[in-house]
Amino acid sequence: MKIATYFIPLCLCFLMGCSQASQPNPTPYIMVLGIAQDAGYPQVGCQKACCAPAWEGEVAPQPVTALGLVAPASKQTWLFEATPDLPQQVRALQESAQAAPLPDGIFLTHAHIGHYTGLMYLGREAYGAQSMPVYTMPRMGQFLTENGPWSQLVTLNNIALTTLQANQPLELTPEISVIPIVVPHRDEFSETVGYRITGPKRTALFIPDIDKWTRWDMDLVEALEEVDVALLDATFYDGDELPGRNMEEIPHPFVIETMAQLEAQPLALRQKVLFIHFNHTNPLLHEGPEKAEAEAKGYRVARQGMRIEL
Repeated sequence: MKIATYFIPLCLCFLMGCSQASQPNPTPYIMVLGIAQDAGYPQVGCQKACCAPAWEGEVAPQPVTALGLVAPASKQTWLFEATPDLPQQVRALQESAQAAPLPDGIFLTHAHIGHYTGLMYLGREAYGAQSMPVYTMPRMGQFLTENGPWSQLVTLNNIALTTLQANQPLELTPEISVIPIVVPHRDEFSETVGYRITGPKRTALFIPDIDKWTRWDMDLVEALEEVDVALLDATFYDGDELPGRNMEEIPHPFVIETMAQLEAQPLALRQKVLFIHFNHTNPLLHEGPEKAEAEAKGYRVARQGMRIEL
């Protein structure tokens, strides 16, 4: 999978790792490996105008939201989310880091289809991995252990589950640590977490799914103040994208709600927000007035291949 190149203003280079495009950089970094909601873009069965450019080949399809974490000095890599696009995403991560074919571990956020089903590629019918470390919260690990076909990955030792505890850091290297942060989100099969990823210089927050910011026991502004960049749930731009669907059944913080909540905050804080996890109906997937307005207010829109130095 080829990673597109984006021109990023000089002032944003510290976020996106611009220097790595010209020369090797030992600084750990995050790589955006996908930006779409669980079902990808274009979405199955979609005959709307929003998906037409992708079906007709005018724009590239967008893989499901995932991040790669790279420690260049040791050539170690980790994957955040096991999506249906895992083969291409692992390949892109491996090529970026010049590392081993598989990552050194996979962190899962929750048991919705776009966030864990890529584990199937590690099983007997595919790669046949041996003891791939998979980091989960307790209910997520229990879900994988007790429900087929995922349980076969455990019994055949294709994956080795490691249980995380909320707010407890896990040190991956002397320079990189990861902290799971519980967030509210339709927890039918597992709890849901975001991750705080800390490197030697900077810290990133990754919350691809949450019901509403007002339902979180942490204040969004305070959370942003504690990090350098935040990749946040932007599934829907507003509440008018899915006519005929009950949006209460699939709650997410609309982009317009997030921007309204942060409207009075300093530009420096708003510039930390990098929107990600777009439904196929979200206009931020395309160039247009909605994207232009968000960027004019200081927000960033995630794009596949972006790098964030840590």
